[in-house]
Amino acid sequence: MFSFRGFDVVEVWNGLWTSDRPWNADNETALAERGRSLAADIHVDSWRPAMGNSDTHVEGQIGIPHTVVFAEELSTEAILAGIRAGRSWIAESADVDVSFIAHADGRVAGVGERFTTHGGQVEVQAAVRGVPVGTVSFHTDRGKVHRAPLPGDGAGVVRWGTTAEDSAFVRIEVRHPNGHVAALTNPIILT
Repeated sequence: MFSFRGFDVVEVWNGLWTSDRPWNADNETALAERGRSLAADIHVDSWRPAMGNSDTHVEGQIGIPHTVVFAEELSTEAILAGIRAGRSWIAESADVDVSFIAHADGRVAGVGERFTTHGGQVEVQAAVRGVPVGTVSFHTDRGKVHRAPLPGDGAGVVRWGTTAEDSAFVRIEVRHPNGHVAALTNPIILT
């Protein structure tokens, strides 16, 4: 119920509090609110990257979830720059791997980057490993726009096409069959 204005990032996935469930209603609420504010904030060029942290209160749960950051080097400054730019994604464990890109006309952009489309069609692609029988969903400023299953071994590639006119950004969520999130990304912004 509180605005995200004034914050640098938004923690949408927190570690466990009182149960052994890595994903709970509080996280679902934070993610939904972040989705609503992201659509408005990208239009005014003032969006906040999502983070996941294991500020946990249950023994043995450190690292569930964790944020994967794309950084130029292994230094505090480079990691913070990657976080500020939204060049990160969140996973429930190191067993889950996600690659998320947009491409058109031989050009490619990744999570947290701006992709100039020149008015043309863009293909976004999610490659996922470690979520057996899960689903990948693509989300834009219009909400959830595409959903596809992952195979039984949990490794698969899902593609979807859009334009900057139809989608100001695209991000993904990867969920288990029970609906709990296994991974989610910050957006690729389409201009």
